[in-house]
Amino acid sequence: MRVHHLNCGTLLPPTARLVCHVLLVEAPNGLVLVDSGFGLHDIDDPGRRLGGSRRLLRPVLRADETAARQVEALGFRREDVRHIVLTHFDLDHIGGLSDFPAAQVHTTAAEVRGAITSPSRRERNRYRPIQWAHGPNLVEHTPDGEAWRGFAAAKELDTIAPGIVLISLPGHTRGHACVAVDTGDRWILHAGDSFFHRGLIDDRTPVPRVLRATEALLAHDFPQVRANHARLAELYRRADADLTIVNAHDPILFEKARAGHPGGPAAGR
Repeated sequence: MRVHHLNCGTLLPPTARLVCHVLLVEAPNGLVLVDSGFGLHDIDDPGRRLGGSRRLLRPVLRADETAARQVEALGFRREDVRHIVLTHFDLDHIGGLSDFPAAQVHTTAAEVRGAITSPSRRERNRYRPIQWAHGPNLVEHTPDGEAWRGFAAAKELDTIAPGIVLISLPGHTRGHACVAVDTGDRWILHAGDSFFHRGLIDDRTPVPRVLRATEALLAHDFPQVRANHARLAELYRRADADLTIVNAHDPILFEKARAGHPGGPAAGR
Protein backbone atom coordinates (compact mmCIF):
# COMPACT_ATOMS: atom_id res chain seq x y z
CA MET A 1 0.00 0.00 0.00
CA ARG A 2 1.29 3.43 -0.90
CA VAL A 3 1.33 5.94 1.96
CA HIS A 4 1.34 9.74 1.71
CA HIS A 5 2.47 11.78 4.72
CA LEU A 6 0.29 14.89 5.13
CA ASN A 7 0.54 17.81 7.54
CA CYS A 8 -3.11 18.59 8.23
CA GLY A 9 -2.58 21.42 10.67
CA THR A 10 0.43 23.54 11.57
CA LEU A 11 0.42 24.53 15.26
CA LEU A 12 2.38 27.46 16.70
CA PRO A 13 2.21 27.19 20.50
CA PRO A 14 4.83 29.11 22.52
CA THR A 15 8.43 27.98 21.83
CA ALA A 16 7.50 25.22 19.36
CA ARG A 17 6.28 24.59 15.83
CA LEU A 18 4.24 21.41 15.54
CA VAL A 19 2.43 19.54 12.78
CA CYS A 20 -0.64 17.33 12.62
CA HIS A 21 0.80 14.25 10.91
CA VAL A 22 -1.86 12.34 8.98
CA LEU A 23 -1.34 9.23 6.83
CA LEU A 24 -3.20 8.83 3.55
CA VAL A 25 -3.12 5.17 2.52
CA GLU A 26 -3.92 3.98 -0.99
CA ALA A 27 -5.54 0.67 -0.06
CA PRO A 28 -6.93 -1.85 -2.58
CA ASN A 29 -10.56 -0.84 -1.98
CA GLY A 30 -10.20 2.91 -1.56
CA LEU A 31 -8.36 5.50 0.45
CA VAL A 32 -7.76 5.30 4.20
CA LEU A 33 -6.82 8.20 6.47
CA VAL A 34 -5.03 7.70 9.77
CA ASP A 35 -6.32 10.68 11.79
CA SER A 36 -7.78 13.69 9.97
CA GLY A 37 -6.21 16.82 11.46
CA PHE A 38 -8.19 20.04 11.24
CA GLY A 39 -11.00 20.30 8.71
CA LEU A 40 -12.69 22.90 6.56
CA HIS A 41 -15.44 23.43 9.12
CA ASP A 42 -12.82 24.19 11.79
CA ILE A 43 -11.46 26.92 9.54
CA ASP A 44 -14.93 28.33 8.86
CA ASP A 45 -15.91 28.51 12.55
CA PRO A 46 -12.90 28.07 14.86
CA GLY A 47 -14.60 29.70 17.84
CA ARG A 48 -17.37 27.10 18.07
CA ARG A 49 -15.44 24.13 16.74
CA LEU A 50 -12.19 24.54 18.68
CA GLY A 51 -13.12 26.67 21.66
CA GLY A 52 -10.51 28.20 23.93
CA SER A 53 -7.90 25.57 23.09
CA ARG A 54 -7.10 27.39 19.89
CA ARG A 55 -5.47 30.17 21.91
CA LEU A 56 -2.94 27.70 23.33
CA LEU A 57 -2.44 25.58 20.20
CA ARG A 58 -2.50 28.60 17.85
CA PRO A 59 -3.38 26.57 14.74
CA VAL A 60 -2.64 28.25 11.42
CA LEU A 61 -5.94 26.90 9.95
CA ARG A 62 -5.17 26.98 6.25
CA ALA A 63 -7.62 25.33 3.86
CA ASP A 64 -4.80 23.89 1.76
CA GLU A 65 -3.52 21.98 4.81
CA THR A 66 -6.80 20.12 5.35
CA ALA A 67 -6.96 16.46 4.38
CA ALA A 68 -9.88 17.27 2.07
CA ARG A 69 -7.88 19.71 -0.03
CA GLN A 70 -4.74 17.56 -0.02
CA VAL A 71 -6.68 14.48 -1.14
CA GLU A 72 -8.09 16.54 -4.02
CA ALA A 73 -4.66 17.95 -4.87
CA LEU A 74 -3.39 14.38 -5.29
CA GLY A 75 -6.07 13.78 -7.92
CA PHE A 76 -8.59 11.91 -5.77
CA ARG A 77 -12.14 12.74 -4.77
CA ARG A 78 -13.17 13.10 -1.15
CA GLU A 79 -15.60 10.23 -1.73
CA ASP A 80 -12.61 7.98 -2.41
CA VAL A 81 -11.80 8.11 1.32
CA ARG A 82 -13.69 5.04 2.52
CA HIS A 83 -12.21 4.69 6.01
CA ILE A 84 -10.65 6.89 8.69
CA VAL A 85 -8.73 5.21 11.52
CA LEU A 86 -8.34 7.43 14.58
CA THR A 87 -5.65 7.39 17.21
CA HIS A 88 -8.01 9.32 19.53
CA PHE A 89 -10.71 12.01 19.64
CA ASP A 90 -8.76 15.17 20.50
CA LEU A 91 -9.84 18.16 18.42
CA ASP A 92 -6.67 18.36 16.31
CA HIS A 93 -7.13 14.73 15.22
CA ILE A 94 -10.83 14.58 14.30
CA GLY A 95 -11.65 18.00 12.85
CA GLY A 96 -11.53 16.67 9.31
CA LEU A 97 -14.12 13.92 9.88
CA SER A 98 -16.98 16.10 8.69
CA ASP A 99 -15.21 16.63 5.34
CA PHE A 100 -15.63 12.89 4.66
CA PRO A 101 -19.17 12.17 5.90
CA ALA A 102 -19.52 8.85 4.05
CA ALA A 103 -16.34 7.32 5.46
CA GLN A 104 -16.40 4.69 8.17
CA VAL A 105 -14.58 5.97 11.26
CA HIS A 106 -12.63 3.31 13.16
CA THR A 107 -11.62 3.78 16.79
CA THR A 108 -11.37 1.86 20.03
CA ALA A 109 -14.50 1.19 22.04
CA ALA A 110 -12.75 2.71 25.07
CA GLU A 111 -12.24 6.00 23.22
CA VAL A 112 -15.92 6.12 22.26
CA ARG A 113 -16.85 5.65 25.92
CA GLY A 114 -14.46 8.38 27.03
CA ALA A 115 -15.45 10.90 24.38
CA ILE A 116 -19.10 10.21 23.59
CA THR A 117 -21.12 7.71 25.61
CA SER A 118 -19.83 7.99 29.20
CA PRO A 119 -17.23 10.72 29.56
CA SER A 120 -15.98 11.87 32.93
CA ARG A 121 -16.20 15.55 33.84
CA ARG A 122 -12.61 16.06 32.71
CA GLU A 123 -13.30 14.29 29.42
CA ARG A 124 -16.39 16.42 28.79
CA ASN A 125 -14.15 19.48 29.06
CA ARG A 126 -11.55 17.92 26.80
CA TYR A 127 -13.53 16.96 23.70
CA ARG A 128 -15.54 19.02 21.18
CA PRO A 129 -18.81 17.20 20.37
CA ILE A 130 -19.56 19.69 17.58
CA GLN A 131 -16.81 17.98 15.58
CA TRP A 132 -18.89 14.79 15.39
CA ALA A 133 -22.32 16.43 15.30
CA HIS A 134 -22.66 15.40 11.65
CA GLY A 135 -23.11 11.80 12.83
CA PRO A 136 -20.10 9.86 11.54
CA ASN A 137 -20.39 6.15 10.94
CA LEU A 138 -18.39 4.92 13.94
CA VAL A 139 -16.93 1.42 13.96
CA GLU A 140 -15.72 0.41 17.41
CA HIS A 141 -12.90 -2.07 17.94
CA THR A 142 -11.52 -3.82 21.00
CA PRO A 143 -7.91 -4.75 20.21
CA ASP A 144 -7.26 -7.75 22.45
CA GLY A 145 -5.59 -10.94 21.52
CA GLU A 146 -3.28 -10.41 18.58
CA ALA A 147 0.37 -9.54 19.03
CA TRP A 148 2.30 -6.98 16.97
CA ARG A 149 6.00 -6.25 17.63
CA GLY A 150 5.61 -6.93 21.32
CA PHE A 151 2.26 -5.14 21.74
CA ALA A 152 -0.29 -7.68 22.92
CA ALA A 153 -3.45 -5.61 22.42
CA ALA A 154 -3.55 -5.32 18.64
CA LYS A 155 -6.11 -6.03 15.94
CA GLU A 156 -5.65 -6.23 12.18
CA LEU A 157 -8.42 -4.26 10.50
CA ASP A 158 -8.77 -6.72 7.65
CA THR A 159 -12.26 -5.43 6.86
CA ILE A 160 -10.43 -2.33 5.59
CA ALA A 161 -7.33 -4.02 4.17
CA PRO A 162 -4.75 -6.59 5.30
CA GLY A 163 -1.78 -4.79 6.77
CA ILE A 164 -3.59 -2.10 8.78
CA VAL A 165 -3.32 -2.80 12.51
CA LEU A 166 -4.97 -0.95 15.41
CA ILE A 167 -2.88 -1.17 18.59
CA SER A 168 -4.39 -0.23 21.94
CA LEU A 169 -2.08 2.16 23.83
CA PRO A 170 -4.15 4.08 26.40
CA GLY A 171 -2.63 6.81 28.52
CA HIS A 172 -2.86 10.07 26.62
CA THR A 173 -6.61 9.41 26.44
CA ARG A 174 -8.76 6.61 27.79
CA GLY A 175 -8.83 4.73 24.49
CA HIS A 176 -5.77 6.05 22.66
CA ALA A 177 -4.39 3.76 19.95
CA CYS A 178 -1.48 3.51 17.54
CA VAL A 179 -1.95 2.49 13.91
CA ALA A 180 0.51 0.38 11.92
CA VAL A 181 0.45 0.25 8.11
CA ASP A 182 2.28 -2.27 5.94
CA THR A 183 3.68 -0.50 2.87
CA GLY A 184 5.20 -3.66 1.43
CA ASP A 185 8.88 -3.14 2.20
CA ARG A 186 8.37 -1.61 5.65
CA TRP A 187 5.82 -0.85 8.33
CA ILE A 188 4.90 2.65 9.43
CA LEU A 189 3.81 2.90 13.05
CA HIS A 190 1.79 6.06 13.65
CA ALA A 191 1.99 6.45 17.41
CA GLY A 192 -0.46 9.36 17.64
CA ASP A 193 0.07 11.29 20.87
CA SER A 194 1.63 8.42 22.80
CA PHE A 195 4.77 10.56 22.74
CA PHE A 196 4.97 14.27 21.92
CA HIS A 197 8.63 14.62 20.92
CA ARG A 198 11.21 12.31 19.36
CA GLY A 199 13.48 12.80 22.38
CA LEU A 200 11.04 10.80 24.49
CA ILE A 201 11.99 7.63 22.59
CA ASP A 202 15.54 8.69 21.56
CA ASP A 203 17.55 9.77 24.60
CA ARG A 204 20.17 11.47 22.41
CA THR A 205 17.72 14.29 21.72
CA PRO A 206 16.70 16.84 24.39
CA VAL A 207 12.99 17.38 24.95
CA PRO A 208 11.67 20.95 25.34
CA ARG A 209 10.34 21.46 28.86
CA VAL A 210 7.12 22.97 27.56
CA LEU A 211 6.32 19.76 25.68
CA ARG A 212 7.05 17.61 28.72
CA ALA A 213 4.75 19.80 30.81
CA THR A 214 2.02 19.82 28.17
CA GLU A 215 2.14 16.05 27.83
CA ALA A 216 1.73 15.61 31.57
CA LEU A 217 -1.09 18.16 31.71
CA LEU A 218 -3.10 16.50 28.94
CA ALA A 219 -2.56 12.89 29.99
CA HIS A 220 -5.56 10.84 31.04
CA ASP A 221 -3.13 8.52 32.89
CA PHE A 222 0.39 9.95 33.05
CA PRO A 223 2.09 6.89 34.64
CA GLN A 224 0.73 4.89 31.69
CA VAL A 225 2.06 7.53 29.28
CA ARG A 226 5.53 7.14 30.79
CA ALA A 227 5.26 3.36 30.51
CA ASN A 228 4.32 3.80 26.84
CA HIS A 229 7.42 5.95 26.33
CA ALA A 230 9.55 3.08 27.65
CA ARG A 231 7.88 0.52 25.40
CA LEU A 232 8.23 2.68 22.31
CA ALA A 233 11.82 3.61 23.17
CA GLU A 234 12.70 -0.08 23.39
CA LEU A 235 11.15 -0.66 19.97
CA TYR A 236 13.00 2.36 18.58
CA ARG A 237 16.36 1.18 19.94
CA ARG A 238 15.91 -2.17 18.20
CA ALA A 239 16.18 -0.23 14.91
CA ASP A 240 14.23 -2.82 12.94
CA ALA A 241 15.12 -2.26 9.30
CA ASP A 242 11.50 -2.63 8.22
CA LEU A 243 9.91 -0.19 10.69
CA THR A 244 9.46 3.59 10.78
CA ILE A 245 7.99 5.17 13.92
CA VAL A 246 6.22 8.52 13.63
CA ASN A 247 3.92 10.47 15.89
CA ALA A 248 1.28 13.14 15.44
CA HIS A 249 3.14 16.37 16.11
CA ASP A 250 6.93 16.12 15.81
CA PRO A 251 7.91 18.11 12.68
CA ILE A 252 11.31 16.41 12.34
CA LEU A 253 9.80 12.91 12.30
CA PHE A 254 7.22 14.16 9.80
CA GLU A 255 9.83 15.61 7.44
CA LYS A 256 12.01 12.48 7.64
CA ALA A 257 9.04 10.25 6.87
CA ARG A 258 7.93 12.43 3.97
CA ALA A 259 11.47 12.37 2.58
CA GLY A 260 11.54 8.59 2.83
CA HIS A 261 14.16 8.27 5.57
CA PRO A 262 13.66 5.27 7.88
CA GLY A 263 13.38 5.64 11.62
CA GLY A 264 15.55 4.13 14.35
CA PRO A 265 18.81 5.18 16.00
CA ALA A 266 20.85 4.53 12.86
CA ALA A 267 18.91 7.26 11.05
CA GLY A 268 20.34 9.90 13.39
CA ARG A 269 18.57 12.89 14.87
